[in-house]
Amino acid sequence: MSKLLHTPQITSTVQAHRKSFSATILLLSKTRAPRLPLLSSLHAKSVPLLRTPPSLSRANLSLTRPSGFVPPAAHRRSFSVRAFDDSAPAAETQKPEQEQETQKEQESRAKKDGDYPSGEFEFEEFGAWKKFGVKLKMLVAFPWERVKKGSVLTMKLRGQISDQLKSRFSSGLSLPQICENFIKAAYDPRISGIYLHIDSLNCGWGKVEEIRRHILNFKKSGKFIVGYVPTCREKEYYLACACEELYAPPSAYFSLYGLTVQASFVRGLFDKVGIEPQVERIGKYKSAGDQLMRKSMSEENCEMLTTILDNIYGSWIDEVSSTKGKKREDIENFINEGVFHVERLKKEGFITDTRYDDEVITMLKGKLGVQMDKNLPLVDYRRYSRVRKWTLGLSGGKDLIAVIRASGAISRVKSPTSLPSSSGVIAEQIIEKIRVVRESKKFKAAIIRIDSPGGDALASDFLSGCFMMLMMSRMWREIRLLAESKPVIASMVDVAASGGYYMAMGTPTIVAESLTLTGSIGVVSGKLNLGNLYEKIGFNKEIISRGKYAELLAAEQRPFRPDEAELFAKMADNAYKMFRDKAAFSRSMPVDKMEEVAQGRVWTGNDAASRGLVDAIGGFSRAIAIAKEKANIPQTNKVTLVELSRPSPSLPEILSGVGSSLVGVDTAMKELLRELTFAEGVQARMDGILYEGLEGASFANPILTMIKDYLSSL
Repeated sequence: MSKLLHTPQITSTVQAHRKSFSATILLLSKTRAPRLPLLSSLHAKSVPLLRTPPSLSRANLSLTRPSGFVPPAAHRRSFSVRAFDDSAPAAETQKPEQEQETQKEQESRAKKDGDYPSGEFEFEEFGAWKKFGVKLKMLVAFPWERVKKGSVLTMKLRGQISDQLKSRFSSGLSLPQICENFIKAAYDPRISGIYLHIDSLNCGWGKVEEIRRHILNFKKSGKFIVGYVPTCREKEYYLACACEELYAPPSAYFSLYGLTVQASFVRGLFDKVGIEPQVERIGKYKSAGDQLMRKSMSEENCEMLTTILDNIYGSWIDEVSSTKGKKREDIENFINEGVFHVERLKKEGFITDTRYDDEVITMLKGKLGVQMDKNLPLVDYRRYSRVRKWTLGLSGGKDLIAVIRASGAISRVKSPTSLPSSSGVIAEQIIEKIRVVRESKKFKAAIIRIDSPGGDALASDFLSGCFMMLMMSRMWREIRLLAESKPVIASMVDVAASGGYYMAMGTPTIVAESLTLTGSIGVVSGKLNLGNLYEKIGFNKEIISRGKYAELLAAEQRPFRPDEAELFAKMADNAYKMFRDKAAFSRSMPVDKMEEVAQGRVWTGNDAASRGLVDAIGGFSRAIAIAKEKANIPQTNKVTLVELSRPSPSLPEILSGVGSSLVGVDTAMKELLRELTFAEGVQARMDGILYEGLEGASFANPILTMIKDYLSSL
């Protein structure tokens, strides 16, 4: 049978979602986002599977960097890559004390967050000669790069935001292109300012923090940036309040009421229909199995969720109070009053004024001296994304830094129905890119940009799960080998948990946003005994087997025998120890110290940094600065970033970009069916905290999913 995994959600209006459940379920290192009791979708054959629930979203917020924390680097063991190379002879893995970490890694471990370069943006006015050169380049620019002088850049931030680059034919927003547009607009003499529409966002707080950072950096150019919010919750307001002016229509919907956590449990339902979950959980904070096994939240899960909720809520209060020049208690009191009238928000200084969109446009005309009967020159996000940095004199230097993006759920191979540019980390492709960088002498350093909750739900049968663990180990190995030849920095976005953190820990230096979901080093495995259910519905299943444990994963019509349960527990324990020990080695930490921060617990970036799982707090720009430092490139020198994950549009994408077509519709339908079938979206969400999904999550009804899985198994 197939799978069911459901996870709690954290949100301003939270709903716990689904995940299909199967006769046999297994999740390895599910980073159940803030430890929500999550279930992830696993398939009937269970095996340790690296995956973490997507993440915190709507109101997550930890936006400040801890000062002076010191990653626990004192406890250092000397290990080599070979010590944990799965292909190495067993004898060699027994002598880690004789292997030595490289000197660079040892120096890196000893650093504090404050010892790394900040990578802070500094706006520098172009000189007369540079301005003249830019004008010449604009004269020979492509037609689509032509922008009228005095134009206003408009960007609408709404819905999903991917960390992947997008082709010109792809729909959706791309974080790298959003950030690049801010930088280009700051220096573009044709751009007078930015008009930023912010609507319901569906991304994690790592991306929100990155965008906010670029809003603040853009303001250093002296140009105006005006925000407009028709719908606003905690996350949207956190971005919007960074603008120098903020407007909302009189009918705007504001929901700044605070954050909640909600978890769903199906054990009571299982008892009624005759399903017995048999779950082996390694790590007291590993809550993925709780939704199946329990009828209420465990103390450990409650502790973890409460900690994350407190961090996000506290950080949101601190940042908003600082931005608006108000006392912390004043912001808390305002939220606790349940204010929803827009006029009250205006009176209290939370927004500049109430105006409709056309009225804001009219105001901008006056600001720029445009006649009222003329149109305001506007250039939108998509068009401006096609303006090359070269045209604006922002070309990089001769030193090259490779950027490898790993965004989405991790799978061994690409689904035949998925689009070329769709979200997902294909292990073989990542390995190939890492090897290209390692073998090339032109790259001075590499940045691995990670936004992944771990293993793909497609790897849900026993054999696929084993292959998935092998692929994770291979990626880790390749990253370690790359780090031996040149500096490698991991830059984590919304979530880097389970398999996502597995990749990051292969690098000597890890940079995370303050609220990046990190860790989830733990294992949950098990199966569903459907014997009573089968009896109730008149279904029978018989198995002929050879071998004592042949029916271990095949016999969902009965519970584990004692010897099978013992073997299954040993398998789960072995998978956990492999993950934990490799993490301890990678972070130069004694196993007992790693055990304290593992246990299946998910940490925010700040908390992970104070416990040695992360080295520095910051975004992509800080990762670049650290890469330059380690590659002995002066911070004042420009570098050229080479994206190894540039998208190439497929024919369906091109056709759907030009207009509706049968081919485009067919492809879209296949993608939709794939999402409905495998339900690999959100496993935990908080309307204000838990991140709703890594690009294109599906929200299937749990009951309908159960029926679908049952029918598909017949």
